[in-house]
Amino acid sequence: MSSEVYDCIVIGAGIQGSCTAYQLAKNKLKTLLLEQFVLPHSRGSSHGQTRVIRKTYEEDFYIQMMHESYELWAQLEKESGVELYRRTGLLVMAPENGEGFSRLKATMQRNKIPTVFLEKQEFSQHIPNVNLRDGYGALIDTGAGVLYADRALRAVQRLFQSNGGVIKDGEKVIDIKPGAVVTVTTGSGVYRGRSLVITAGPWANTLLTHTGLQLPLKVVKINVCYWKEKIPGTYSVNQRFPCFIEMEPKEGKYDIYGLPSNEYPGLMKVCYHMGSETEPDERDKQTDTGDIDILVRYVTRCLPGLVPVPAVVESCMYTVTPDHNFVLDSHPTYGNIIIGAGFSGHGFKFGPIIGKLLSQLAMGQVPSYNLSPFRIQRFQSHARSSL
Repeated sequence: MSSEVYDCIVIGAGIQGSCTAYQLAKNKLKTLLLEQFVLPHSRGSSHGQTRVIRKTYEEDFYIQMMHESYELWAQLEKESGVELYRRTGLLVMAPENGEGFSRLKATMQRNKIPTVFLEKQEFSQHIPNVNLRDGYGALIDTGAGVLYADRALRAVQRLFQSNGGVIKDGEKVIDIKPGAVVTVTTGSGVYRGRSLVITAGPWANTLLTHTGLQLPLKVVKINVCYWKEKIPGTYSVNQRFPCFIEMEPKEGKYDIYGLPSNEYPGLMKVCYHMGSETEPDERDKQTDTGDIDILVRYVTRCLPGLVPVPAVVESCMYTVTPDHNFVLDSHPTYGNIIIGAGFSGHGFKFGPIIGKLLSQLAMGQVPSYNLSPFRIQRFQSHARSSL
């Protein structure tokens, strides 16, 4: 064991851990970022070429965080000299008189988010090649768009390193010993840090076992589906086709979302926002395709310009909390262990602001947002000591 002590060790180099490590290094803290897989990899939740960025939320606290997240993404673009965001707008379709759509509209208006409401009769001229279901309303969040995910992750990791940060990949953590100085053991070495941030995605609970804590996190495998355009370019980002979300009002059903054809020319990404439970290390043994059946029906009915059979299916994992809100908190027993987890399939766009908040917690500062929606104590009946 080297006698070197880091100010902070971050475990997990997905978007949340990388943004946290970058913020710490920028604040002149000596920071080590550990990653179990060799980078880049496609085993977690931060890979793939695109993610949606939006302010379309029913909750005010997410919209407030997104205001700053947009600014921080722009700053990262400037610092890295890499284009990370493309504005496309986001089309939201939902049952017109449904609770979710009413709440969404009210929150958007209250927060003055630039929004266009589309009437049924003008829908098809604005949004060709999409069939709006009967009884559904539509709005567009005009500032939404596409984040270039792989590119963003690499850019943040490079900026972390250029600020003096150290990345060690291919090092799986096998033990954590809490204390005033936390000791982290990997397959290749032993590291010590005055604080520890755990941003390990689907592996969060595996690591938290070493600290006597388990959170109510469910890991699901997502089938990321790409669909072939019958006429190439129909749904293209270059034709100004937007990202979209179709809200699903029924209990036990989940939204469907899509991004314009972009990364794979002629292929549009359309996915179901949930999957089947899986073990993170056995992801590919989960072969359930119920979500793909739902998508085939949806594409057939609503996106007539696509061939209704997925041309490419990739895998991703979500780590989901019971209320689908994140966990951003310090450990209930060890104040110098900070946890970022349970991003529930909608965390990527928040990466820069989550990095800032987790770094504030790690530095013992008062976080710049009220974190009560993200505290561990809300799971009182779920979170349990595993000691």
